[in-house]
Amino acid sequence: MGLRRVLVAVAILGVGLLVAALAWFQPWKLWVDHHVNDALPAVALAPASTAVHGAPPAGPAGTSPSTGTAPAARLLSRGMLISQEHATHGTVSVVRQPGGARVLAIAHLDTSNGPDLHVWLTDAPVRRGSDGWHVFDDGEHISLGTLKGNVGNQVYSIPSNVDLSRLTSVTIWCARFQVSFGAAQLVPITAN
Repeated sequence: MGLRRVLVAVAILGVGLLVAALAWFQPWKLWVDHHVNDALPAVALAPASTAVHGAPPAGPAGTSPSTGTAPAARLLSRGMLISQEHATHGTVSVVRQPGGARVLAIAHLDTSNGPDLHVWLTDAPVRRGSDGWHVFDDGEHISLGTLKGNVGNQVYSIPSNVDLSRLTSVTIWCARFQVSFGAAQLVPITAN
């Protein structure tokens, strides 16, 4: 009778550990995609030269000199996501909206799903390979929110007090395992 109790206790402990491991790692997310299709600002999809040079400079009171209408959105910086811990592709763009608010637009994102994923602006340089997996929480960073989905287009508000001259990279950060799924260096777009 004693051996049977031990075996039952071991089985219960084993099931409990398995359930805890599944809840922590959430391995099914590797096979389940979450698609998002936020409306992106048009300049986030346009080639950088068109996005900057295609709109005339703003006139008095923020209006376009040729039309008298409100200014268009303006592309401030852009980068291409590179793979880090997981294969990751897409384009990230920082856009100033006509009212002055800034957003981060992620176009054509394709990465693995995972537990506790966030979109961060950081001051860390983007490094290829495993050298870049863990650097983004070493310095200054700000979370723009939980990743809405691992596939598709999405937009995140950037708080007005964020200094984009200091936070020059974006990472898809897995907070649970302290690792970057993918990252992009933001390259400023200059108007001529």
